[in-house]
Parts: sequence; C-alpha cells; structure tokens
Amino acid sequence: MKKTAVVILNYNGAHFLKKFLPNVLEKSPEAEVIIADNASTDNSVELMQSEFPSVRLLQLESNTGYAGGYNIALKQIDAEYYVLLNSDIEVTDNWLEPLIRIMNEEPDLAACQPKILAFDDKNRFEYAGASGGFIDQYGYPFCRGRIMEHTETDEKQYNDSSEVFWATGACLMVKGKVFHQLDGFDADFFAHMEEIDFCWRAKNEGHKIKVVPKSVVYHVGGGTLPKSSPQKTYLNFRNNFMLLYKNLPKKQLGKVIAARLFLDGIAGIKFLLDGHIKDMIAVIRAHFYFYRHLSRLRKKRKKLKQNDISQIYKGNIVWAHYVKGIQKFSDLNPKKFS
Repeated sequence: MKKTAVVILNYNGAHFLKKFLPNVLEKSPEAEVIIADNASTDNSVELMQSEFPSVRLLQLESNTGYAGGYNIALKQIDAEYYVLLNSDIEVTDNWLEPLIRIMNEEPDLAACQPKILAFDDKNRFEYAGASGGFIDQYGYPFCRGRIMEHTETDEKQYNDSSEVFWATGACLMVKGKVFHQLDGFDADFFAHMEEIDFCWRAKNEGHKIKVVPKSVVYHVGGGTLPKSSPQKTYLNFRNNFMLLYKNLPKKQLGKVIAARLFLDGIAGIKFLLDGHIKDMIAVIRAHFYFYRHLSRLRKKRKKLKQNDISQIYKGNIVWAHYVKGIQKFSDLNPKKFS
C-alpha cells in the first residue's frame, strides 16, 4: 500500500481522463492513482476499462456530487494522505513531493493545496484556488491571486508557503485520519464550497490549512458546471448560507446572516437588471432552501465547534473590489486579517 492516494472523482469526464490521466500517472510515482466514477452516463467507464485497465476504478452507484462522491469513495481507500484531484488538471514534475513533505513535517496540518494556475494561460492564477483561499466576514470567498472574477498574473508574488483559510477542492491534499474524524464533507452541499466548510470545521478543531506553491498544477476549470450556470448560482448562494450558519460563532451569526440577506437581495436585483432571470430565481430558491432546512442545519450546528479563528478578512471583499477598485490580494489591508 502506498502512503498517498490520488483520487480523481469523475462525472462524464471521459475527454478529460483521456487527455490528463496519462500525465497524472506519469508524474505521480509516489502515489496510487484511483478513479472514482460518479455514475457517469458517457463512456468514462468503458474508456478506463479499455485504455487504463491497470488503474483502480471505483464505480459509484449514483451521482451524489463532489461531496457525497468523495465521501463514498474515500471510505473504500486505505491511505494516510488523500489527494482529491479534479479530472481537468494537468500536473507538473515533482508536484506531489512538496505536498507530502509538509504533511509529514507538520502534525497539526489537516490539508494543503498546490499553486493553481490556468491551463489556458499558464502565467495566470486560476479562479478555483489560485495560491490559497480566504473568506471575508460575510462569507465571500477569494484567494491569493484571485479577487471576485479577477485573476492576477503569477509573478511569484505568492510563492511563500503560507497558512490560509481554505484549500481548493480542485486539488486538495488531506490527511485521511482527519478527513474521517470530521466525517468527511457535508454531503448536503453536493458541489461548491464543501471544501471551505471542511477546512472551517478542521480549523475549529485546531488544525491548520496551508498552500504549498512549490507544487504547481494547471486547471482548466468549469469542467462540470460553467460559470454562467444558474444551477451553479443556486449552489453557491445556498451553500454559502449553510457554510455561515454551521460555522460562525454565536455572537457573529445574527448580524452576518442579516447582512447577507440584504446583500443577496442586491445581487438578485442586479441579476434581474442584467437580464439574468434564471440566476435571480436561483438566489430566491437558495434562500427558500435555507429556510426550509433550518431545523436540520441547527442540529448540525449543535454538533460542531464555533471558534473565533484567523484568516478571516474583517471587511467586505465585494465592496473592496467593485467600489474601491482593489484587484490584487496584496493590496488588501493586512490589518483586516485576524
């Protein structure tokens, strides 16, 4: 048994497997590479059986999203470290070694990520993770190298290995023991922000999350849901509410939820004015999901710790970006991180 398992959760990604899996197999000698197929309806399984017969293939019975799919798959895999790798990622030489080394050296580290650059523009940070993730006090995520939709050019300005608030689910190395102790991802998230929820719960238990830029991968992005998808809008707004309600300290919960109701209302109006009616409806659906499932969320919250923890930006990243014109993570006031 190898110490590290690289696990690719695939859903209708045969074209990505054909393109990127040989690269992963070639450049990951330290790990066993495993494909967990999330009930694909394309020819993914046939492709694996015909072109990659020596690669372990787990066939899941139904598509339970990123969160549920990985929960089911990782229960079947015995490894000290898991690397949850998107199928649309190209890895580089020696990408695993820095990640494994820091996990070995830091016992309080729960998870880490490499530097994520764009596959189509390899000098630019990629939206989903860049060089480590953060959130502001209202729950809006951003990264070193990406604020809102704006991604920075990589000029090695974020090449230090640093503690962050969350590590990207596009390429997430996690200690198996910690993953299972925390009951994995919250399957109700289905997809989007489940990794932020996991990292927040890990930090509330005293663990740390880091980015390791000596490791570099290139991400296509938008492989399952495009950025303009109303379903993605729904999941992002819904899951962000769930994330905040579960993990915020009690003294912050009421005012943050109230603020987000107002801010989400503004977002809905903007969608309407821009002609994105389906996205506006998605915001409304997300709110009604939250109200309908409040008792369920309350039960989850009671089982978790809620602590005042670091790496939360004490400001509004939407205001900072769209009103103050801040486009670079390095231009944010460092005093607003606690």
